Amino acid sequence: MDMARHTEKTRRLMEALRAARGRDIRLGKDSSNLFRDRHGVSSHKLDVRDFNEVLRVDPEKSQIVVEGMTPYVKLVSECLQYNVMPAVVPQLKSITIGGATAGCGIESSSFRYGLVHETVQEMEILLGDGRTVVCTPDNEHRDLFYGFPNSYGTLGYCLSIKAKTVPAKKYVKLTHIRHARPADFFVDLEDKCRHHDLDFVDGVVFGQNQMVITLGQFVDEAPYASDYTYKNIFYKSLCERAEDFLTTEDYLWRWDTDWFWCSKNLLAQNPIIRRLYGKRHLNSVTYTKIMRLNSRWKLSRSIERLLGYHSESVIQDVELPIEHAAEFLAFYHDVIRFIPVWICPIRAYDETARFDLYRMDPRKLYVNFGFWDMIRGRERLSPGYYNRQIEEKVLALGGMKSLYSDSYFTSEQFWKLYNKPVYDRLKKKYDPEGALKDLYRKCVLKV
Repeated sequence: MDMARHTEKTRRLMEALRAARGRDIRLGKDSSNLFRDRHGVSSHKLDVRDFNEVLRVDPEKSQIVVEGMTPYVKLVSECLQYNVMPAVVPQLKSITIGGATAGCGIESSSFRYGLVHETVQEMEILLGDGRTVVCTPDNEHRDLFYGFPNSYGTLGYCLSIKAKTVPAKKYVKLTHIRHARPADFFVDLEDKCRHHDLDFVDGVVFGQNQMVITLGQFVDEAPYASDYTYKNIFYKSLCERAEDFLTTEDYLWRWDTDWFWCSKNLLAQNPIIRRLYGKRHLNSVTYTKIMRLNSRWKLSRSIERLLGYHSESVIQDVELPIEHAAEFLAFYHDVIRFIPVWICPIRAYDETARFDLYRMDPRKLYVNFGFWDMIRGRERLSPGYYNRQIEEKVLALGGMKSLYSDSYFTSEQFWKLYNKPVYDRLKKKYDPEGALKDLYRKCVLKV
């Protein structure tokens, strides 16, 4: 793409933001992977939909330059033409690189490269007053560089990003290792993360005595390539096979076809209804649209009330130090209970880096637990009954919680975890007029 075009788009967006000063601002875009609805706030949408281009892929420098609203499906497609991929590719095609940087993107390469923001080398940020700044780890805006991750658009919006790529081969060989005891499962997971010949490591908990670790390795050739983009369902294969091969592109999107396993809630795993969806509509974009419509019209809630049920959405990703992973899983089986649960190990890419609003010990291996479903019952419980217990347990075990979904922290709990002193300094310096939302108000109060 011509950089002059990006510059012109940036100029127009800066003018649009300045013209909207004094109004509540939201990004106007085609998709979102946030799972927290705002409470009836009237806002001005800043149209950023055309910031979706790959500006440069440079295999020799192991580097990409890309606009912030570019979805990973487009970015990956461009990169694979050069036999490289972004170092960390989040699970769903619709996730944008800017969203994964302002939030917390993760995947099975995170045991080597950390979270998405740890592979970013430079960011162009649009501030609330319409100015832009370029942040790097060692320039005058390094405080914003290390404070931007987990800021969720409250310090600015990412217009372009320079990030690390890694070599990619044509296929990925998968090895599935089964465990019956959580203690053994996490010990083995930690051991596998020490293996330098592995490119990907993740796992799934199917029950109290049924867990699978999946190891991935790039290979140039494969005896076959399984297809989980239509008739076959990837997560079910983990308990059926010991070994598998996928093209690299299909591996990176192995979870997208069925939204991990959440497509079952939209009946997409029923063979007849699956055919009605058709291959083209079996993806996270379709499911998200259906979810948004349901949230807007409250269809499922109305049906539940008619049947005498009450429900709570429990859609969470949390990170625990691996020494506390078994304890958290025991709590999970006792309190939350629905399965499967995604397991993804994370280790800091650079032990010297400190990201101020998402503080994890760079010397430790962490385990991400991803679990997404509804808990239904006849009894009406207090709002956030289950989510609050999760947050309390995460705090007690020295973990972190992503903010893309519902949160119920008290202000004191929240700011202790997400570093209020640093956030306040960044807010004062880069958004002194408060043009953008405060992080607690946006992510917890949802206003």
